[in-house]
Amino acid sequence: MKVVILCGGKGARLREETEYRPKPMVPVGERPILWHIMKTYAHYGHKDFILCLGYKGDMIRDYFHNYLWNTCDATLSLGANPAVQFHTSHNEDDWRVTLANTGQESMTAYRVKLIQKYIPAGEPFLLTYGDGLATIDINASIRSHQASGKVCTLSAVHPAGRFGSLRIEDSGQIHTFNEKPQFEDAYVNGGYMVCDHRMFNYLTDDPNMLLERKPMDDLVRDGQLNAYKHEGFWQPMDTYQEAQYLNKLWSEGRAPWKVW
Repeated sequence: MKVVILCGGKGARLREETEYRPKPMVPVGERPILWHIMKTYAHYGHKDFILCLGYKGDMIRDYFHNYLWNTCDATLSLGANPAVQFHTSHNEDDWRVTLANTGQESMTAYRVKLIQKYIPAGEPFLLTYGDGLATIDINASIRSHQASGKVCTLSAVHPAGRFGSLRIEDSGQIHTFNEKPQFEDAYVNGGYMVCDHRMFNYLTDDPNMLLERKPMDDLVRDGQLNAYKHEGFWQPMDTYQEAQYLNKLWSEGRAPWKVW
């Protein structure tokens, strides 16, 4: 399946970093958090990516356009016949990355609508945000989605308090989607979604539409929103403290999302 990653937001709550770069390019260790997310999907066999670019999207373009320069040791021979020798390699030779401009000010639903042209008719796709790491079993979430027959399956996770809460039946069908949680042990939308092509029917050409508002409300109304419950690690990177926490886990060799 193609993997759509939302990379266009301004990340205002992480201003210490995002004043200079888009949030998906904030490093965890020596690589951007976006790379870690992509490595997770690639581990489960999903290596065809569509990146929805917006704020400072040129930095993401440059990173992948010059991927060897950014990831490998190199020796330059200067002079009349310049040459370059790369001494190290990477394991991403079979990745395919589509870099799609989805606007500087677009909201999340519109960004997804704009990349519809890259998803063949009838083909399902994977969708997530460019700022969260998890130990979610991607292929298990796909199986849950297929069994449900719904339009969209999101990964329901336990939050640290401030995200939209969900009420979920044992069958997995979602009956409420609240933007603000009422209690800390609620399940919340952790991203890592699986979508049928019918998902595009719930999106409009309104640049101001948030995926987390009317489209989700309409999916709930139609009984078409399913949950894959994930009880393991999930951590967004919305603040500088959260960025420090993820880097601490990585530097200490305790990063639970590192499954590759």
